[in-house]
Amino acid sequence: MDHKDKVFLAVAENLSFSKAAEELFISQPAVSKHIKELESNLNSTLFERKGNRIYLTQAGKVNYEYLKKIELQYAELEFELGRLNNTYKGILKIGASSTISQYVIPEVLALFYKRYPNIDLHLYSSNSFYIKQMLLEGEIDIALVENASSLAALKYIDFLDDELVVVTGSNSVYAKRKQIVLSDFKEMPIVLREKGSGTSEVINRALKANNLRIDDLNVIIHLGSTEAIKNFLSDFDGIALVSEKAISKELQLKTIVKIKVKNLVLSRKFRIALRQGNVANNALTFINLLSSHNF
Repeated sequence: MDHKDKVFLAVAENLSFSKAAEELFISQPAVSKHIKELESNLNSTLFERKGNRIYLTQAGKVNYEYLKKIELQYAELEFELGRLNNTYKGILKIGASSTISQYVIPEVLALFYKRYPNIDLHLYSSNSFYIKQMLLEGEIDIALVENASSLAALKYIDFLDDELVVVTGSNSVYAKRKQIVLSDFKEMPIVLREKGSGTSEVINRALKANNLRIDDLNVIIHLGSTEAIKNFLSDFDGIALVSEKAISKELQLKTIVKIKVKNLVLSRKFRIALRQGNVANNALTFINLLSSHNF
């Protein structure tokens, strides 16, 4: 792929000449020069400025669509040549929910790097909603999500079972409660993940099965990460709902205590999400490793 094309893709994906320059380690005037030359070659204006922001023109959008296909073909070419020489190459961009990225796949990523050190691996972390948006917009190759909702433009593969559990801090007034009923659960002060997370979607579905809503709970605060919730529990007389995968260390240290809620099932699947159509070889290599991993 021509260097001017790579510069164009960087500007188009950042919608910023300065950010593209930082990403490519070149000067901003050099970025502007490459874009002007590309526009001259194509006899088309690719970007338009509105105020302090730039946007793709219709020609720019068409150019971006085709160059992304070409970029994928180059990556496939690198991979196939690498396979012939037993040296896998290319780029793989993975997006994962915060729970998965922090507690589930670090070991898999390390193993993948050890086996395929010439594949440039990138991991992006956010909640499941935003990770799927990144996948739809072509910013990542694979999304690893924890919510159950499905989009027609994506296909899904289950790779691991998970369960949300009710927990409290070991110093909490509720720490000695081994089991509670739903009426207790409704009344106890509770801290939850932010809306849009896979955790919140699972909670909504489980509550609906019991004719309840999140609004029926005594929610004190929403926090943006499981780590924030665990830290919050250290000085909080209340409960939280977190992935069982995220609290193994705390359970061993006995800083967090599990509480069973009668008739409340909070199981879910961690899933691989992919765009419909062909899947790049680097992505397939990672999926095979992830699916066969002994968690």
